[in-house]
This record gives sequence, C-alpha cells and structure tokens, in this order.
Amino acid sequence: MGQDQTKQQIEKGLHLYQSNQTEKALQVWMRVLEKSADPAGRFRVLGCLITAHAEMGRYKDMLKFAVVQIDTARELEDPNYLTEGYLNLARSNEKLCEFQKTISYCKTCLNMQGTTVSLQLNGQVSLSMGNAFLGLSIFQKALECFEKALRYAHNNDDKMLECRVCCSLGNFYAQIKDYEKALFFPCKAAELVNDYGAGWSLKYRAMSQYHMAVAYRKLGRLADAMDCCEESMKIALQHGDRPLQALCLLCFADIHLSRRDVQTAFPRYDSAMSIMTEIGNRLGQIQVLLGVAKCWMIQKELDKVSNKPVSA
Repeated sequence: MGQDQTKQQIEKGLHLYQSNQTEKALQVWMRVLEKSADPAGRFRVLGCLITAHAEMGRYKDMLKFAVVQIDTARELEDPNYLTEGYLNLARSNEKLCEFQKTISYCKTCLNMQGTTVSLQLNGQVSLSMGNAFLGLSIFQKALECFEKALRYAHNNDDKMLECRVCCSLGNFYAQIKDYEKALFFPCKAAELVNDYGAGWSLKYRAMSQYHMAVAYRKLGRLADAMDCCEESMKIALQHGDRPLQALCLLCFADIHLSRRDVQTAFPRYDSAMSIMTEIGNRLGQIQVLLGVAKCWMIQKELDKVSNKPVSA
C-alpha cells in the first residue's frame, strides 16, 4: 500500500469512526497497519487505533498499539514522532493506573524540548502527569501540573485542552473536599462545550456533565446530580464509551447511597465493578468497594432500627 493510498484509507477510517461505525473503522485501520509500507502512515494509523481503544476502554490494547508506535517512531528517527509516541505510552499507562510509569514517560516527553510537536503537546503531557499525581494522591504536584496545562491551553487558545483540564481540576477539588470549586471547573468546561464545541466529539459534553454530577452529589444537590449523570450516561451509551459508563454507574450508586437507598445502590455498584474490572481501572474498583462498604454500614444501621423493639 503506497503513501497516497495509506492516507486515503486512514481518512476513510476516520469518517467511519466519526459516523459511530467504530468496528468498521477499526477493520479499515488494521488493514492499513498490515499492508502499508509507509512508516509515517503506520505511525498515524497507530495513533487512530490508540485513540479509539482508549475511548472504548480497551486499555491493554491501547498500550499494545502505543508500544508498536514507539518502535515505528524510532524507525522514523524523528524526535517529533518520538515525543508523540511517549505521550501515548504515558496516556496508556495512566488509563491502566500505572501512575509511576505515566510520570516517567511524561518526563521523557518534557525532556525532548525543541521539537515542533513537543511545543504543541506540552499541555497534554502536563495534564496526563497531573492526572497521575492525583491518582497517587500527591496533590500539590497534581495542582502544579494542571495549572501548567491550563497556561498552555490559554497561550495556544486550545479550548479542547482547557475543557479537559477543567474536568481534571473538578476531580482534584472533589478529592480535597473543596466542593464549590469541584463544581465551578466542570461548569466552566460545560460553558466551553456550549460556546466552542459545535464540531467537537460529544465526549467533551459527557465528561463535563459527569464531573458536574459528582460535585452536585457532594454538595447534596442530588436531583441536579441525577440529571447531569443521566445526560452523561446517555452519551456514553450512544458512543459505546465503556469507561464513562462505569463512572456514571458509580455516580448513580453514590447518589442512591446519599439517599440511603442501599437496595438500589448495590446493583449499580456491581455493574460499575464489572466494567471497571473489564477495562482495568483499578482506582475505580477501589472507589466502588468504598461505596459498597458504606452501603453495608448503612444496611447494618437500618437493620438495627428495624429489629429494635417498639417501646410502649
């Protein structure tokens, strides 16, 4: 397969993918990978496969393609390709909760300064590193990385990156229990989607709605939390976004837990755990188990009350 044909087939796959025909797109891209003799084309199609598998929650496959992409980048002997390849390795490990590896690969990216690609990708690298530090509960370093990513987004007028950073900041502030800021940042992300996101993937809207749902729940605004989570879940189901489906199920369960409705919460925790295990989100599995433990504590209290004899 020649260079022009490779390019045409990659574009065909992108069109199918954007039309929600994911499996057909994957088949087209896999044929390109098997038949193309053009290393630059192979590198690009590997990038498409990495993104698609990330959105489907197939993180082990995502990592497998990222490793092949790094080998292709070395073959091309171009630091621009290497920088992008290391970022994809970092992102793959971040999804698999291998946070120390993520930080290591991000540092490799940042050390490869001077390339045109590194200047464009530094914001994404800082965001990925911030997510990894947050996963390790190293809050000060996480905040520094998010603020750096936000500066890159502002300096480059990159609204998509700004939206993603705002969602991560929402997650950050939810974890340190500053719930007003935990709501402010995903609301800002939702504004960006409304103002600039006409041509963006719906995942940006879904992502902002999910983080708003988490913040609303923490603030005790459970009806608002349910509305946002339902909106996010609807988009996740439309697009076959398994990772987001798992997070929404966890959020639904947490909302029912806040209402002390443990019988409704339990099956949602079970469903969330099933997907978290399937995709390899170990941090998500821990969050599910914490919710289940709280359910059992509430169940014990309720049982005590119901078994208590009524005084005359």
